[in-house]
Amino acid sequence: MSETAHTMDPTFYRSPSEAIAAPTELLAYVVAFDRAAQKPDALTVVDTDPSSETYGQIVGWADLPTVGDELHHFGWNACSSALKHEGHDMGPDGLQRRYLLLPGLRSSNIHVYDTHPDPRSPVLHKTIEAKELAEKAGYSRPHTLHCGPDGVFLTCLGSGDGDEGPGGIALLDHATFDVLRAWETDRGPQYLHYDAWWHLNQNTLISSEWGTPSMVENGLVPELLLGGKYGHQLHFWDLAEGRHLQTVDLGAEQQMVLELRPSHDPEATWGFVGVVVSTADLSASIWRWHRDGGEWTADKVITIPAEPADPADLPPALAPFGAVPPLVTDIDLSVDDQMLYVSCWGTGELKQYDVSDPAHPREVGSVHLGGVVRKTAHPAAPGEPLAGGPQMVEVSRDGRRIYVTNSLYGAWDDQFFPSGVGSWMAKIDTDPAAGGLSLDARFFPRGEDWRGLRPHQVRLQGGDASSDSYCYR
Repeated sequence: MSETAHTMDPTFYRSPSEAIAAPTELLAYVVAFDRAAQKPDALTVVDTDPSSETYGQIVGWADLPTVGDELHHFGWNACSSALKHEGHDMGPDGLQRRYLLLPGLRSSNIHVYDTHPDPRSPVLHKTIEAKELAEKAGYSRPHTLHCGPDGVFLTCLGSGDGDEGPGGIALLDHATFDVLRAWETDRGPQYLHYDAWWHLNQNTLISSEWGTPSMVENGLVPELLLGGKYGHQLHFWDLAEGRHLQTVDLGAEQQMVLELRPSHDPEATWGFVGVVVSTADLSASIWRWHRDGGEWTADKVITIPAEPADPADLPPALAPFGAVPPLVTDIDLSVDDQMLYVSCWGTGELKQYDVSDPAHPREVGSVHLGGVVRKTAHPAAPGEPLAGGPQMVEVSRDGRRIYVTNSLYGAWDDQFFPSGVGSWMAKIDTDPAAGGLSLDARFFPRGEDWRGLRPHQVRLQGGDASSDSYCYR
């Protein structure tokens, strides 16, 4: 074995099976934001070690140096995809899964936190200001990032000019965090942006669509929704060249094509994407993209219907429809590609599907928490009706634990839960082979545990199901 293999970061896994067999996470990193923008957002640390006296409690807290960022998605500077290309310094002082990059969706600032030497006490390492992102890449409103083989891929909703598009991908240096450039060399017809991920061994990047900043940051705009103006397309790109290759349109009624979850098998050519709502019937759906000969295509494989409700129980945005849409706002695929998790934020449900045959998913588990109408309580606090619902979902590498948080995005929270969305995080246990979901009654940080902030995305120590892409089987 080479010296590099001895000294490289042990959380860079060559294959999905190696990641699954690695030690389980003892900590979860969670970003939380202040809706009022009066105090700093925070990077928090939650104890996930069941044998610990502080299990299920927030054990670390780092305030941002600014206010008004609205932390949303975030991620690692480096991960297993670094093994795809030579040229990285993999020694003890070289490339490591060490820094967390926290984009501010409203401010366009990006704060970089160092999780070493004490993973419970991350410290601010650097701030990348909105001006640098706009001047060097031509983008604003950074939303999602993935550690890639050539750098950090940062998806952005808006252009450098502000409220409109085109959105796209900024490429950042793994180590210095300098903004290098816009990743695209030829964007073709792509204008709206949301998520981006890839099939490394097929040299293919996939991107999805939500809306420009003006379309999303003040809440859902009914006229845009009913007019089919939010994103409804997938885009396929040459990963090495940044060149647009193909558009797959799911149909204008399929509004807001969001989270991309490609297979973790590096030789596979399929993945899943969630669609928030259909204007035809308020249902939500999951689509499978796959390669068909030399072209890419997508098929609807899951439909989740809206649930009838008394208009008196609904917020003004939904009362005219007399129903609660599921509002699929996040999905996650287990590292072994066997289970797909679907967050139905509107109805307050997390669904589990066996996708061992990805063309024919089969529901095998479900839990309810919160919901616009149900307001289902957690077993740790059976007398407390919950607002919000399972929103961001993260799965442990071994597929046995699922973590969810309840806030979507400030303005959207207020629109669908006008009486308050609350603040909570929950953990769900499962059998990764047979399925079935059960809430952990010991794990429920909520309310004032979050000091008035709303928790959003979760990242697990050492990586998780939506952090890494793998190079080898």
